[in-house]
Amino acid sequence: MLSTGALRAHLLAAGLAGRVSTSREESLRSYRLFAARDPRATLGLHPERGWDEAELLRLMVAKCGVSDDPSHRTGPDVIDPERTLGGLAAFAARLRAAAARRAPVLFGTGHPHRLLGFYAGLADAMSAAGCLVLTPSQGRCVDITTRFGLRTYNLDYVRGVAFVREPGASAAGREAGAHTHSPLPVRAALEGVADAGLPLPELVVGDHGWVCGAGQLGIEAIGLADTDDPALFVGEAEGRVSVAVPLDDAVRSAYYRPLTRYVLNRACLSQ
Repeated sequence: MLSTGALRAHLLAAGLAGRVSTSREESLRSYRLFAARDPRATLGLHPERGWDEAELLRLMVAKCGVSDDPSHRTGPDVIDPERTLGGLAAFAARLRAAAARRAPVLFGTGHPHRLLGFYAGLADAMSAAGCLVLTPSQGRCVDITTRFGLRTYNLDYVRGVAFVREPGASAAGREAGAHTHSPLPVRAALEGVADAGLPLPELVVGDHGWVCGAGQLGIEAIGLADTDDPALFVGEAEGRVSVAVPLDDAVRSAYYRPLTRYVLNRACLSQ
C-alpha cells in the first residue's frame, strides 16, 4: 500500500502539487471569465450567486492553496499537497460509499490524453465491486463550440470511461480523444441512459464539464480540478459538487498511476 507520505513526495516530484505547470496568468484569466459567467469557465455550472474575481481568488486560496496575493500575476501557480491529499481521501470515501451500495456509476473525462488511465483503473474496480459502470450513447454526435467554431465530436468509451473523439479518429490508431471543457458530453450520455431505460448514475466521476454538468443536474459528482478550473470548486462550495480534488491535470499520464492505487486502497477496492 502506498503511504500518505510516499504519495505526498510523488505529488511534489511529479508536479501534481507544489509548483505546477498551470500558470498564474491562466488561473487569473479563468477567474475573470468565471466572474463574467463565460461558459468556457463555468463548465455547465450555473452559480447560485455572483462571484467576483476577489471572491474566486479567496476560494481558490482555501481550496487549492494558491497565492493569496492579488498582485502575484505571473509565473507558475501552486497547489498545497495537503489539500490534494485531503481531496483524494474524500474522493475515495465517495467511491467506497457508492461501491457499498452497488450504485450505477458514470465515468467521463475532458482530458483523455492524461487522465483516461486514472479513471479506467477506478472503473475496473467499481465494476468488480458489483457496480454498473454505464456506457450509454456510444458513437452519438455531440456538437461543441470551440475557439475554431462549432465542431462535431463522437462520444466514445475505453474501459468504461467516456470521452469525445473527432470524427474519423481511430481507436486502433491509439487516438486518445479530444480535450474539452464542455458539459454537453455528459448531457448526451445522460440522455442515452434515459433513452435506453437504464438506471441513472448515482455518481459521476470525472473532470471539467462532466462533473459540473452532472452536479448542475442534481447528480452526485466528484472529480479532479486544476487551479484554472474554479467552476468545480464553486460547485463544491455551493453544494453541487461533492468533491473537487486540486491537482495539475495535465502532467504525464503515468504520473497518475500512484493516485489510482492510493484511492483504491483508501476506498478498500484494491483487487
